[in-house]
Amino acid sequence: MKGIDWIEGKIKFIDQTRLPGEEVFLELDDYRGVVTAIKEMKVRGAVTISIAAAYGIALGAQSIKAESKEAFIRQLSQLCQTFSATRPTAVNLFRAIERLSRLAQAADNISQIKASLINEARKIQAEEERATERLSKLGAELIEDGFTILTHCNTGTLAVGGYGTALGVIKAAREQRKRVNVIAAETRPLLQGARLTTWELTRENIPVTLITDSMAGYFMNRGKVNCVILGADRIAANGDVANKIGTYTLAVLAMENGIPFYVAAPTSTIDLSISSGAEMPIEERDPEEVTHIQGVPIAPEGVNAANPAFDITPHLYVTAIITEKGIIKEPYELRLKKVMQT
Repeated sequence: MKGIDWIEGKIKFIDQTRLPGEEVFLELDDYRGVVTAIKEMKVRGAVTISIAAAYGIALGAQSIKAESKEAFIRQLSQLCQTFSATRPTAVNLFRAIERLSRLAQAADNISQIKASLINEARKIQAEEERATERLSKLGAELIEDGFTILTHCNTGTLAVGGYGTALGVIKAAREQRKRVNVIAAETRPLLQGARLTTWELTRENIPVTLITDSMAGYFMNRGKVNCVILGADRIAANGDVANKIGTYTLAVLAMENGIPFYVAAPTSTIDLSISSGAEMPIEERDPEEVTHIQGVPIAPEGVNAANPAFDITPHLYVTAIITEKGIIKEPYELRLKKVMQT
């Protein structure tokens, strides 16, 4: 399964909000539909969002009517801004938009821009597919035979459009004939762990046990977890990590119980322009995602609810960051900079 694809002028991906009950594929030929799909998390995951946005911008550019390159660039910039406003935390989105913008500026004419944007979007996807497969194989070396791995949110093909990050490491370990078991935290409020991670692992025939988020400490304390592996939406220059809400809690619990805490992410997720997690924007989503589950209310009408989509895990809790360019450990500030220069 490919998490996302460009087929004959349309963007095709599985509607993640319908899983696991229904496997419904969307084929969009209008960039507005892609914008909505990203906002509504029909397509999600830091890397997949960047690929979807790249294809969406390329798609929208095909319908821009302008008599000069300058006028075209102005309309394209507005299009890019529309995608920039969809999800503020994941840096991959902005990196992809910047690449397309630079490419358009350098092109000679409008026809060249339109063609090159599609090619560049495909290139972004291909690069991410190679990167996630590479990091997964590197990360698998950290997994010993018989390990039970705790993970959070969804970091497989759905989230990256390719092999996977944290789930990719698990898949690669399995391919190395290591016996692995997975504990998947449900990941409230939208239950990506329960709905998506268990769905992907079941398809891969990898043993998985679903738990509520609040059960993680129990299993760690009982010696039932050998390591924690998660993905990331943005990694600061000092190694601080922005990831799905609840990640910080797991990191603290892992350190308290002497359990390695690994972050698996391609280098496109590293943002050296931000010195620490304190500078990262945190997306605040609709409180109804907390007070309702799939439209069904679970709290009293009118109750206040907070819904930050991400939290920040300080680098001191991170045992290692797994990238396609190697496994990075402290001092992160020095080694992340070096990795990004290679």
